[in-house]
Amino acid sequence: MIIAGAVALALLLGGHRLLPELGGFTTVLESLLPWLGAAVPLLVLGALLTRSRKAVAAAVLPGVVWGIMFGPALLRTAPGGPSDLAVATLNVGVANSDSGKAVRAVAKDRDLFAAQELTPGGPAAKELDKRFPHRVQVSTIGLWSRFPITGHRTVDIGLGWTRALRAVVETPRGEVTVYVMHLASARPGETAQRDHTLAHARRVIEADGSENLLLLGDLNTATTDRKRSGLVPPLSDAHLEAGAGFGFTWPASFPVTRPDHILYRGLTATSASVEHAVGSDHRAAVASLRL
Repeated sequence: MIIAGAVALALLLGGHRLLPELGGFTTVLESLLPWLGAAVPLLVLGALLTRSRKAVAAAVLPGVVWGIMFGPALLRTAPGGPSDLAVATLNVGVANSDSGKAVRAVAKDRDLFAAQELTPGGPAAKELDKRFPHRVQVSTIGLWSRFPITGHRTVDIGLGWTRALRAVVETPRGEVTVYVMHLASARPGETAQRDHTLAHARRVIEADGSENLLLLGDLNTATTDRKRSGLVPPLSDAHLEAGAGFGFTWPASFPVTRPDHILYRGLTATSASVEHAVGSDHRAAVASLRL
């Protein structure tokens, strides 16, 4: 039993992309993939109790696979060096009565701040308006900037209502095209709409010829989700390039996955991390980048 379980776990970890989608349940499994490693100590303990060398060897196998897959994330350190942009993205939480406090803490020393689940004219928007001279807000999403926003438009991601925008920010080092998106939610057995919006997002990014580009937002797509492969690559992930650990952002009380992302091309990430946001059910994703 120990050997069979260990082999099955190793195959599941290493071959998860070969699994059928199973109506969206595989997407959820992949979102929680790093947590499957929690079964390894239990398997090793069970194997030790059997006093079987074969069982112990088998129990170690999924640990080796997990280490190859996720060990670099735990050992990674930020490359550091000078940066030109400090950015953040936060789902402030539509029911968050402390959203003003949440953005106040995260927005400190940021050049760009992307927000989702905004209440138009609510505490978060009012606080950000005080802190940033330039802004564009559309429906429940927005972008605030220390640098001029020279153009903006809404973006269709297939939802039927606006939850994405494109803006051009004029930084001292040149133009940066910034997308803010809030894709549809993904739940067990209910990923079709999320997949639909993700496909729209891919096409939008592919069609944009901007040299320097940022995609910020709640993409409802985990780092380990196979569906994200159309975005990363060609875009790079700030946390994968310059952050330590898994960078989980949801749920805020005990994060188990990362739906919030800072993706880019034409820039270099120098650091990335996650910050607590008062009252929100998400934590904020933050990063520094060099043009």
